[in-house]
Amino acid sequence: MDNNLDSVLDMYLFETNSLLELLDNILLKAESNLSFDKECMDEIFRAMHTIKGSSAMMQFDSIMTISHKIEDLFYYIRENGIDQKYNEELVNLVFKITDFIKGEIVKVEEGLELETDLDLLENEIIFFLGTIKEETKEEIFEIENLTSNIAITEENEEDNRKKECKYAIRIMFDDEVCMENLRAFIIVNQLIETGIEFEYKPENIENIPETSQEIIKNGFFVYVNTEYLDAAIGVVSKALNVKNYTVFEYNEDVQDKKENETIGSHSTMCSAELNNKLTSTNSKHLKQSLITVNLSKLDKLVDIVGELVIAESMVESDKEIKRLNLDSFKKSTRQMRKLTDELQDIVMSLRMVPISGTFNKMHRIVRDMGKELNKDVELILNGEDTEIDKTIADFISDPIMHLVRNAMDHGIESEEKRISAGKDKAGKIILSAFNTGGEIHITVEDDGRGFDSEKILEKAEAKGLLYKPVSEYTQKEAFQLLMLPGFSTNEDITEYSGRGVGMDVVKSNVEKAGGTVVLESNEGKGSIITFKIPLTLTIVSGMQVVSGNSEFIIPIKCIHQSFKAKENEIIHNPEHGEMILIREKCYKIIRLHEYFDINTDITNIEDGILIFVESGNNSACLFVDQIIGEQQVVVKPLPIILNKYNLKESGIYGCSILGDGSINLILDVGNLVESA
Repeated sequence: MDNNLDSVLDMYLFETNSLLELLDNILLKAESNLSFDKECMDEIFRAMHTIKGSSAMMQFDSIMTISHKIEDLFYYIRENGIDQKYNEELVNLVFKITDFIKGEIVKVEEGLELETDLDLLENEIIFFLGTIKEETKEEIFEIENLTSNIAITEENEEDNRKKECKYAIRIMFDDEVCMENLRAFIIVNQLIETGIEFEYKPENIENIPETSQEIIKNGFFVYVNTEYLDAAIGVVSKALNVKNYTVFEYNEDVQDKKENETIGSHSTMCSAELNNKLTSTNSKHLKQSLITVNLSKLDKLVDIVGELVIAESMVESDKEIKRLNLDSFKKSTRQMRKLTDELQDIVMSLRMVPISGTFNKMHRIVRDMGKELNKDVELILNGEDTEIDKTIADFISDPIMHLVRNAMDHGIESEEKRISAGKDKAGKIILSAFNTGGEIHITVEDDGRGFDSEKILEKAEAKGLLYKPVSEYTQKEAFQLLMLPGFSTNEDITEYSGRGVGMDVVKSNVEKAGGTVVLESNEGKGSIITFKIPLTLTIVSGMQVVSGNSEFIIPIKCIHQSFKAKENEIIHNPEHGEMILIREKCYKIIRLHEYFDINTDITNIEDGILIFVESGNNSACLFVDQIIGEQQVVVKPLPIILNKYNLKESGIYGCSILGDGSINLILDVGNLVESA
């Protein structure tokens, strides 16, 4: 039973958080359009109705009470309309309520006690309702009776609708599904969201768990008239945990008791036409095509696939099997590799989610901070359909939020300063995401004041953070100082920044996702901060190479070609060292044995192999002793004890265990080329 309760709570949290995100988007749209159209009001009403009902069922009274008040408010607005002069006040009020509910949801997740003193919020809603009704202050608090009046009105309307009902749908749930009242309540919410007018029995399913026994015994009944029958069947047929359902003509003269005793003897079965519409159908074949899966199960599946890849490599590299030189075995291993590759691709695709979910949350931050700081800022989204691993999306959500806040707080100038600098009075923040083949690049760009490298160096010197004279720092190195812990150029501590917390958190979170942070800026014109993040953290295709006694893995996605070079093809540049001309462009040669200080006998350029690699905007040729071959490897993180050496910035991404038990370092081509 505990597992069922956990499952129900997970379902509640997922549904409520999704509805709160939906509400934010609806409110931002209404604010942008300067009006609440019927669709907006209906969606807000339905969302609050769902949150109210599910919270009541979970006995989260604070969330239930407040969402019920907002539901009542929008019931009145739907019926009577609202003067446009109240739109902004209404948006601010509902945002305040959604923020309260979000805070309560966090308490639920952390197992804390929920708020009990709701008088201020309730009175604020009541006062606003009284205001839009243009009632006197003394009359406002009499509106508390609105809930009961609405309930009576709805009851009368429902009685009238019931007289018009022509059909009943009897729903039976899967055996031992548990909490049948919850399953029925989910169907009720789905019917409400579809806009169907209906009755249902038993009633009070969200508040009385004992109704589960009645549903198990007699079934759950939904009553609709002919107009809504098809839509109701569509909802029921796709609902989860439905074992079967029966549609029959409903005779309002038949007493409920008789109806429960035997449906067949007190109802006329539907016509042939209705029978063709799934009259009595086992809906197992009509289940929803989408399901929600716990992320931990996907993580476990990915781990198993990773171990499968290692096991396959162990079999292929076994010396005893190689000695047999069996053609049939080679054919089988090729087929095995094909299947594991397909399995890997499918498993990885299961974890991919669009970045739009993260990007869209920033609209609310820009809106709230714009009002607080009196700044007019436009948020522009590019490539929001780009898909990214769910774990990586979770890692980068906070970093993106930090950067947007920084841009709003002290990146974008005030309206007066922008006009005096010859800029548009409205600032711009651009969030972009695009796939480079093996990496996702996410950029946060603004047209604000940009970074002042001199000011950064001055502040860093005062804090004792410099390791060489100020004059020797390049602009790029100065920008990197921004990501040191506790470093901030903001002189004033505000609600949003100036406490020295932010960019170091951005860097650490992005690095947890296997990515890097690149800062670019043009003082007075703005800044661009780019996250370069791998598509997935687990399995990569790589080329195994040797330099001295060390073996490395170079990701296949970064390799353009490998070739032998002649001594006379090498260009010796005083500033950049050895270079080579490829397709009319010069590229730097990086000797791995020199870069990592490895002893090797192969130092002549003609004895080794050059590998032309590229990552983002960085390209170079790596010089290695030899190439062993392509490997499918599972990425393992480096031991935490090595973090202090900043190996990632030096070009080491992680490590991998091969089939023969050897450990190979995986190169981060982008950082390696930048560092060199």
